[in-house]
Amino acid sequence: MSGIYLHIPFCKQACHYCDFHFSTRLKHLEPVLGAMHQELRDRSGEVQGEVATIYFGGGTPSLLKADQIGAFISAIRKQYTVKDNAEITLEANPDDLDESRIQAWKQVGINRLSLGIQSFEEEELRWMNRAHNQQQAHSALALMAQHFDNYSIDLIYGIPGSSPEQWEATLNTALGYNPPHISAYALTVEENTALEHMIQTGKSPDVSDTRAEDDFKILMQRLDEARYQHYEISNFARDGYYSKNNSSYWLGKPYLGIGPSAHSYDGRTRRWNVRNNIKYTRALDQGESYFETETLTDRDRYNEAVMTGLRTQWGVSYHRIREEIGPKYENYLKMQAESYIRKGWLFEDEERLFTARAAKFLADGIASDLFMLNLE
Repeated sequence: MSGIYLHIPFCKQACHYCDFHFSTRLKHLEPVLGAMHQELRDRSGEVQGEVATIYFGGGTPSLLKADQIGAFISAIRKQYTVKDNAEITLEANPDDLDESRIQAWKQVGINRLSLGIQSFEEEELRWMNRAHNQQQAHSALALMAQHFDNYSIDLIYGIPGSSPEQWEATLNTALGYNPPHISAYALTVEENTALEHMIQTGKSPDVSDTRAEDDFKILMQRLDEARYQHYEISNFARDGYYSKNNSSYWLGKPYLGIGPSAHSYDGRTRRWNVRNNIKYTRALDQGESYFETETLTDRDRYNEAVMTGLRTQWGVSYHRIREEIGPKYENYLKMQAESYIRKGWLFEDEERLFTARAAKFLADGIASDLFMLNLE
């Protein structure tokens, strides 16, 4: 089974921390959407089997009109084989939600929302340059819960100047709505973002890894107490509400990425589209190339399996490494993992290697130490 990701590269305004590809120049929206429909038609032969997930990301896909969203869903159903119970997710910002829009999204086929709350603190929302305010966050969440059984909220922790008490208050507020899924991400400083400039010019304190780790421990404790399943480092869910779209990425399933900057993966090859709306649109219109590709080596596939596996509750499968990549990679993994197992940061059963709870915040760093950097 495969997934289709549609990148809608437009936003009302730029969040200070964001490095995803987007534009606030909405005059190019219609040409980009037309080019995305062309890409969908051109690539229909690449998907084998049924499409299990459709995901509208961005950017801010909730900027689109319901009929524009519906047109993509209809086109995918016409050109691809879509499972009857496919998960169809729309990322949305709180300021875009109202009763009529939610009803319209449901009518065109959206059955899951991912709401970018990020914080319930007014000061933090202004600092991040979010388009919504505290009241809109509350109103949108309450409205979404009335109409959707399956939805997720996004939160950000490790915000400079914020206290552990504020973070715990944000979590308590979120849990008060009893959402079926919560994604919580540590704030990171990406290159060429407003946040990087703010820190470099002294307009904002730097991001603290220690503070982020403390917030992460609070996050794990509170959501464990609330009986959420911590199935991936940044993702927590009630039973039956795991994100099928994100889970397929972590489990190495193929997916098709449509739109400027979108990535695709077929199990052996990665492909990424040009990160420029005008170049993307012109290339599709003129039949020119608009993407680059990379064929993954066995070493690449091993490193990716280790990175994604250690972030999830499913761990790294020794069987998968052995059968799909090769026995020498399995042996290398076990050898590299020994010291971390002795420390209690990793543990294993007969067929899998897992990250211990106490070391989850360090999972990416541990994974990098298990990478094979040179073919041997």
